[in-house]
Amino acid sequence: MANPLCLMMPVLPGTDPTHIAAALQEYQKQINAALTSIGTVHFARFTLFDRAQANLLPNVKSTGPSDTLVIGVITEYDGDFNDYIEDFVAKLGPVFDALLQFVEGGKPLIPVANHVAAFEAFISANDAAQHVPNTGMYSAYTQTVQKILASV
Repeated sequence: MANPLCLMMPVLPGTDPTHIAAALQEYQKQINAALTSIGTVHFARFTLFDRAQANLLPNVKSTGPSDTLVIGVITEYDGDFNDYIEDFVAKLGPVFDALLQFVEGGKPLIPVANHVAAFEAFISANDAAQHVPNTGMYSAYTQTVQKILASV
């Protein structure tokens, strides 16, 4: 059965949202390839939110700094949390290194490959799926990614 991850990383005040959007675009192919190779990820998305907007959608067309941004990493995965994060580090370390430069408390974690335990603790502390009232998750099936791929 899949497990949720809803990582919410508050962005450093004064960050231009276009810089985050550019980093996400730059790494999208690498993200997709890495998540495929991990083999336990059902769904994943990196999302930029703006707490100042009623619908949380950022305005990446406007240039200039913002004090209200949050980078979200929302996934559903099979298996153990720590194993999953270690796979993230192994396959997506450079992506997180690029994003953490924009995140409050992120710079001491760079490079994540040298700070795996601290990165796991950071994710646990900022994973909304691990904190009440967000701990529930519905799943329409109990199959793992590998069983699903084997059946198609």
